[in-house]
Amino acid sequence: MVKKEVVKKAKKVVAKKKKVMKKVVARKVAKIVRVPTGIKNLDRIIESGFEKNSTNLVVGGSGNGKSIFAIQFLIEGIKKGEKVLYVAFEEKKADFYVNMMELGWDLEKYEKEGKFFFLSYAPEKVKTMLEEGGGDIEMLVLGKKIQRIAMDSITTFVMLFESEVEMREGALSLFSLLRSWDCTSLIIYERDPLVDKKQSSRVLEFEADSLILLYFTRLKNERKRFLEVYKMRGTDHSKSVFPYEIRKNIGIDVSSSSFKGKFDSFAK
Repeated sequence: MVKKEVVKKAKKVVAKKKKVMKKVVARKVAKIVRVPTGIKNLDRIIESGFEKNSTNLVVGGSGNGKSIFAIQFLIEGIKKGEKVLYVAFEEKKADFYVNMMELGWDLEKYEKEGKFFFLSYAPEKVKTMLEEGGGDIEMLVLGKKIQRIAMDSITTFVMLFESEVEMREGALSLFSLLRSWDCTSLIIYERDPLVDKKQSSRVLEFEADSLILLYFTRLKNERKRFLEVYKMRGTDHSKSVFPYEIRKNIGIDVSSSSFKGKFDSFAK
């Protein structure tokens, strides 16, 4: 009898633990809110978008459409009634607006409507911002209730640090600050994943919640663009590589079918 009672109690404890675990898992799943990227067919392979309030890194070389990716992400936010911020480290506002207008995006119109904010920021000022704990950017983000931020590109900021230790501290401080603002962030880093093997962005890549690689390489005597979701925490994302094109009034258009070839065959 004693053994039976012990077994019953043990079974009850196990059953209770299972119920608790199911509730915990259910709560965790319920907490994951997705932010659509606005990139055609990308959301389909990353479970409907970035995780809300995550920090996401896009890495690619020249000609990949990294800035287009960033603006497309921000415009998707505007379409959903959100206020967005574009922080440019190298672009002049007037020139940038003209370039985006050629793709069919009237950023000046969005700015006048108080939906889009453009901030030209020198990399040195970012270091100052971190030392001040937020500075002007934080005042803008909190004051205007910004929900999406794109930083383009952070390469020059990383180059300001003389040692890897300093760079790591700077990167950690930046990511920590972005997460404290309760925004979904997109950070652009200039590096050709197929050519540049130095991995100078490895600290950023490790700390980011997601890493998307953009390739622009020659294939059969013609340059082609490809996208790979290298990692995305908490997401069952596709492990394949997808071709993409840049189209007017659309931006980056990712193919619904993955690339069947091998990157080893790409000519540099």
